[in-house]
Amino acid sequence: MDNPYVGYGHQVQPGEPYRRGVQLTDKQADALLRKDLRKFVSLYKAYGKDALLLGVLAYNCGPGVVNKSTVLKKLKSGNRDIFKSYTAHCRYKGKFRKLLHQRRLTEFAALFIN
Repeated sequence: MDNPYVGYGHQVQPGEPYRRGVQLTDKQADALLRKDLRKFVSLYKAYGKDALLLGVLAYNCGPGVVNKSTVLKKLKSGNRDIFKSYTAHCRYKGKFRKLLHQRRLTEFAALFIN
């Protein structure tokens, strides 16, 4: 059985005290989100100013998706023209999702540093 998700999308790990259906306080959910983001951003610290953007994408899609993505391939080659590649991560179960596309646009506008 998959581990449940709590808060703002934190996947409960073995040994953590959270379980399905338990409501977290805003403070608890915020703390988990920050912990998760630090973990994902650290995976991409070699990418400097792009680490936060990659970490957020990994938080949402998973590091496996990011590691295979055109976004990462472009950044590895020094190409920072990643807008289209980044905002293309807007599908769920193979279908385009307008709200996911809007999220990617917002993330890119807020986190991409020229």
